[in-house]
Amino acid sequence: MSTNPPRACVIGWPVKHSRSPLIHTYWLQQLGIEGSYGRAEVAPADFQNFVSHLAEKGYRGGNVTLPHKEMAYRLATRRTERADSLQAVNTLWIEGGELWGDNTDIIGFLGGLDAEVQGWEKTGDKAVVLGAGGAARAIVQALLLRNIKNILIFNRTLERAEELARLFGSGVTARPWQQLGESLAGVDLLVNTTSLGMAGQPPLDIDLSALPSYAVVDDIVYVPLETPLLAQAHRRGLRTVGGLSMLLHQAVPGFEHWFGQRPEVTPELLALIEADVTSTPK
Repeated sequence: MSTNPPRACVIGWPVKHSRSPLIHTYWLQQLGIEGSYGRAEVAPADFQNFVSHLAEKGYRGGNVTLPHKEMAYRLATRRTERADSLQAVNTLWIEGGELWGDNTDIIGFLGGLDAEVQGWEKTGDKAVVLGAGGAARAIVQALLLRNIKNILIFNRTLERAEELARLFGSGVTARPWQQLGESLAGVDLLVNTTSLGMAGQPPLDIDLSALPSYAVVDDIVYVPLETPLLAQAHRRGLRTVGGLSMLLHQAVPGFEHWFGQRPEVTPELLALIEADVTSTPK
C-alpha cells in the first residue's frame, strides 16, 4: 500500500476554467488532510489511456468534465445506479482494484436547492425544465425522486425534448419553446439547464410575469453569479437558486471517496468561490 499523500484531479478538455481545484484544496486545508487536487487537461483521443492508468499516475480518482462524461461511463468497470440511469459519469474512484463511476449531478442539484430554499418541494408539484441535454436529464430524474408529478420540458429543438420526455414516461411532457411563456402559470419551480445566460452566450430571453409569486427559479449557470434570468426573478421578488450551489454540493461525494472524510458546503466556501468567479476576467 502506497504511503504517498492521496491525489485527485479534474479531467477535461479544456479544463483551465474549472473551480474544482479551489473547492477541494479548501476542504483539504480545512480538514487538515495531506493531499492534493489538480487539473488534468486530456484530449479525447488520450482519455482512455489516462483513465486506465490513474493509479499508476498516483491518483485515487477524479472528476470528469466535458467532453468526457459519456466515455468515462463506458470505461468504468463498476457504476452506481445514478450513473447507469444517466449513462454519464462525472466522478471516478478506485476501490478494490476496480474503477468506479458515479454521477453526482442529482445530488448536487437537490443539495443546492434544499440548502437555498428549504421545503421547496412541499409548495407544489409542477416544474418547468429548460433544455434537453445531460444536465436536464439529471434534473428531471431528481425532480421525480422528490415526487414532482408534472414536469414540462422546453427545448429549442422540440424533438430532443420529446426524446427526453419519452425516457421518463408519465408525468413528463415536452412542449414547443413558443409555448413557454403561457405555460408558466401555476408553475412552482423553473429550472434552466441550458447555456443561455452564461458568460459569452446569448441571454435567456423569456418573460417570467406568468410565474406565481411563490415560484422558485433555479439557474444551473454560475458564471455570471447572477444570470439575466435570476436578475429578472429577483426583480419580481421570487426565490432563486444559482448554479454555484449545485457545483459545490455535487463535489462532496468525490472528495469523500478520495480523501476519506465528508466535507461540508459552508458559507465561507461559497464566498471563496463567489470571489473567484467575480474576479476572473470573462
